[in-house]
Amino acid sequence: MEKTIEKRLYRSEVPAELTWNLEDLFETHQDWESELTTIERDAAQIRKYRGKLGDGANSLLECLQAEENLSKKIVRAGTYISLQQSADGTNPEHQGNYSRFAAVHSKANADLSFIESELLSLPDGTIDAYIKEQSGLAAFSIKLNELLQSKVHQLSEETEEVLAALGEVHGSPYRVYQTSKSADMDFGTIEDENGNVLPNSFALYEDRYEFTPNTFVRRKAYDSFVMTLKKYKNTFAATYATEVKKQITVSRLRKYNSVTDMLLKPQHVTKEMYHNQLSIIQKELAPHMRRFAALKKRVLQLEELHFCDLKAPLDTEFNPKTTYNDACSVILEALEVMGPEYTEIMKKALEDRWVDLADNVGKSTGAFCSSPYGVHPYILITWQDTMRGAFVLAHELGHAGHFYLANKNQRIMNTRPSTYFVEAPSTLNEMLLGRHLLKKTEDKRMRRWVILQLLGTYYHNFVTHLLEGEFQRRVYEAAETGQPITAKMLCDLKGNVLSSFWGDTVTFDEGASLTWMRQPHYYMGLYPYTYSAGLTASTLVSQLIDEEGKPAVDRWIEVLKAGGTKKPVDLLKDAGVDMTNPEAIRTAVAYVGTLVDELEKSYE
Repeated sequence: MEKTIEKRLYRSEVPAELTWNLEDLFETHQDWESELTTIERDAAQIRKYRGKLGDGANSLLECLQAEENLSKKIVRAGTYISLQQSADGTNPEHQGNYSRFAAVHSKANADLSFIESELLSLPDGTIDAYIKEQSGLAAFSIKLNELLQSKVHQLSEETEEVLAALGEVHGSPYRVYQTSKSADMDFGTIEDENGNVLPNSFALYEDRYEFTPNTFVRRKAYDSFVMTLKKYKNTFAATYATEVKKQITVSRLRKYNSVTDMLLKPQHVTKEMYHNQLSIIQKELAPHMRRFAALKKRVLQLEELHFCDLKAPLDTEFNPKTTYNDACSVILEALEVMGPEYTEIMKKALEDRWVDLADNVGKSTGAFCSSPYGVHPYILITWQDTMRGAFVLAHELGHAGHFYLANKNQRIMNTRPSTYFVEAPSTLNEMLLGRHLLKKTEDKRMRRWVILQLLGTYYHNFVTHLLEGEFQRRVYEAAETGQPITAKMLCDLKGNVLSSFWGDTVTFDEGASLTWMRQPHYYMGLYPYTYSAGLTASTLVSQLIDEEGKPAVDRWIEVLKAGGTKKPVDLLKDAGVDMTNPEAIRTAVAYVGTLVDELEKSYE
């Protein structure tokens, strides 16, 4: 039999229709270059307000409006180069331009750092008086009030300026991690049972091989993947240790009780809500997921269920291919319940090149949605013709719909809600897609397939990301007591988190303990656990939409339009969900249990 070699495309070889249209941001690269010059000039000009914010309400308004306009330019320019870097991290021009922007951004932040320091030095009551006097300041009131609440953690003006000037340095752990992943890591090829040579990469492993029904290829790809990870574990551990030490140092400088208190502050979430989310789901979900793992081991007829087998498809002979166009059609059908305003946004996203879907050398792994103010969202995925891909696309479209509406209805400083809320709109789309597919069929095998896709969503948010959150909780606890962060320490912690959740239903190896190397979320504060908060909320909102129909949808659309003008708890209460009540978490976990129940019955 003749051997085949599958070749990955370079970015220049990818058809334009499979890529996003960055000309909506800047028509030419020269336009971007010019904008960098403008950003530097405008940031320097804003310094003319230094020492004058106490001169009156009008002076403050002029300064904040200038800062707002500069923010729009920074977001647009930063998005442009960030998307180029994500599309091809191996391109040296992109790497250089990314560094150029980071330097300009850092300098701009330093130029503007006086604003917060100066406002916090004003006599108590001054800002409130300004807001009452000048109606134009009303739009900035949320930002100003949050700033006043942070006064106890503010440092001297000189120190704040130094910290702002070091912004690029502070962001270096994340940049080192991402660059290593996309540009330096080289994964060995593998051979299938027939001797065909298959390429491997971060994206190919996580988007294709983890989900392949072929146990031989799946485990071979895993071994190749782990072999490369091991070579980088000490470098990645040192990089992550730097990030953790930075956060702990800043939290102590700013006199927070703990790094957790500091990282939860911008989320507007209590420690009780944070700990509930982690502890309740782990305790109550583990029995359901262990049943799921035991079922997978039995159905796949495996002597042992390895860690790399957890995402293997259960029904290996029933896995219909899903083209990108077919997936788009089904998603639009499922989202019709959201009304014409929302579905029109979804159509624009899919038809107007908001989505970058091809695989190519140097492309960032996973999926994300970037939503620059004043343009439109951009979605990155690596499409592999699987139904799971349809759920990932629906998820990112949920982010796009959310921020398109928020950006359209709010000023730039009021568009982004807490990260605690951010994953609710995205996972709601996944819930609606799953429920739509289940309503369309009574076929036992098809229902099983759809349930497996839904369980994929819960696995991603309630297992993968939640256990990342638990890992983070333990890392910060250890680091704050002075325990050194090493590769061995991180591997031991990750191994313990995984084994305590899965018990003896899964066989773990060294590669499982290296899972902490696979996610960029650890460089984004306490972000991983918020995936579970969002899915908890969207599970309950989807049930309300099932029960009430249009009234629940209308409430949700208004919540999306509100952007960041309310705290996450209040946004969700407006939607009909009380996240301060632990029963909300238990209700969502119980729903996962019903999915596992039906899955088990389908094999009786």
